[in-house]
Amino acid sequence: MDDSPAPLPGAAFYTVADQRFFPGLVALLNSLRLTGHTEPLIVVDIGLSPGQRELLADHVTLVEPPSPDMPAVFLAPYGPRQCPAEVAVLIDADIIVTRPLTEITQAAGQGRIAAFVDCLPNSNRFHPEWETTLGLGPLHRRPYLNAGFLAYPHTLTDRLLPPWTQGQQTIGIAHSRYGSATLDDPFYFADQDVLNAVLSARFETGELLVLDHRLAPHPPFPGLTLADRHRLTCRYGDGTEPFLLHHVLAKPWLKATRDTLYSTLMTRLLLEPDVALPLDPPSLPLRLREGRAAALDRRRADAVTFVHDHGRRQLGRFGIRTRLARWRSRQAAR
Repeated sequence: MDDSPAPLPGAAFYTVADQRFFPGLVALLNSLRLTGHTEPLIVVDIGLSPGQRELLADHVTLVEPPSPDMPAVFLAPYGPRQCPAEVAVLIDADIIVTRPLTEITQAAGQGRIAAFVDCLPNSNRFHPEWETTLGLGPLHRRPYLNAGFLAYPHTLTDRLLPPWTQGQQTIGIAHSRYGSATLDDPFYFADQDVLNAVLSARFETGELLVLDHRLAPHPPFPGLTLADRHRLTCRYGDGTEPFLLHHVLAKPWLKATRDTLYSTLMTRLLLEPDVALPLDPPSLPLRLREGRAAALDRRRADAVTFVHDHGRRQLGRFGIRTRLARWRSRQAAR
């Protein structure tokens, strides 16, 4: 009898989703398949409905979280622990892949950790407190990376995942943006701050593939145009094509947001017949469907959110939002 362990799959994608994130999860799944990725998609199920699980049954592998009380933001490392692969790609369920990720997974297969630089002003974020709080040893200042996408080889699992998960347990959720923290706090971004601390302390520069933020942009996706809706191709004026679109903050399937390339492609990814898992139009908000009424609803939502976002930018310009957040934090501590 052969007792040798079964070989690992070459690569796999890992994400976390609940019932509310189901449309984003399906858009991610369909974008992976349309861009040629047939690798397994493993989903940490933190509250999908029975009907959603049934729809996903032939398309993803569902795994249970280690504890129902564990914050969702800390669960990204759990999928590859349960279902390892030679290359693990952690990817948020609010991401649409717009071109093949093969060159990234190949770099990871050659021993490097790949991630995208976070948006300004966070791209230079660094806190010396990461070293003392987490006990990681000396830190080397590097570009601050977004945790929404992370590819790494199985050979680096034991150097990466244990200090990341242990660090998350050390800080807890209360000391992040999901608790009473403000942007000045060293662990405001929770799992992402811990990840950057681990990478700064435990990995050499040559072990990291640091990718430009414009290759994984956030809303409103400045300078980017839709070159081919059918193929999901987006392009900048200089011809550069991003690998993915990452819709941070408010999600277009949960509330009215600006009409962007992401929402345009989401409609295509959820409803057209050539996708792996098409959804029924009535299951989606009107603004994400097709037709004249949907187009009118998108214009209405776009106008409303433009006014709201402009007001928030003005508050941010004068530092009012930051001062309000600090005041609320002091009041909550009393």
